[in-house]
Amino acid sequence: MSELIKKQVTDAKAAMDRAIDHCDGELLKIRAGKASPSMLDDIFVDYYGSATPLNQVGTVNTPDARTIVVQPWEKSLLGAIEKAIMEANLGVNPQNDGVIIRINVPPLTEERRRDLVKKAKAEAESGKIAIRNIRKDANEKIRKLKSEGVSEDEMKTGEGEIQKLTDAYILKVDQLSEAKEKDIMTV
Repeated sequence: MSELIKKQVTDAKAAMDRAIDHCDGELLKIRAGKASPSMLDDIFVDYYGSATPLNQVGTVNTPDARTIVVQPWEKSLLGAIEKAIMEANLGVNPQNDGVIIRINVPPLTEERRRDLVKKAKAEAESGKIAIRNIRKDANEKIRKLKSEGVSEDEMKTGEGEIQKLTDAYILKVDQLSEAKEKDIMTV
């Protein structure tokens, strides 16, 4: 296999690794009934006029499986943090005791679990689409190498390698999705 083809395969593998990491991160944000600091990753607080991620204005902990505690570094931010959590529409009610914000994560109903499984499957499908798009781009780049003197056989070999990578990464997405689905459905 020529160096040009090897480079395309390596680039595609790196892009697929990033797609898997992104998919895994999105699946982590879907709560499975257990309290997790990552549930608050997308929340931004108004910090002196600029939107700042919650984890940059305070400490987020989970003392037990059903509670998240947010301890701001400045007491003046308690109200802004509480407001940001309410506006995030996570289905939880923050309780401000003047020092920390405590969030009790309610157990999931069967219906809510099914909704979360659908959401997880949608995220997994997005991950698969991203991987297929990477395959398409890599194959197009390999075909363009013909003008640089790459033979048909080398192009076919390169496309075969890209397909093997695609199959392996789609299997990884399926495994992530199945693990998340099992996690969500476990009471």
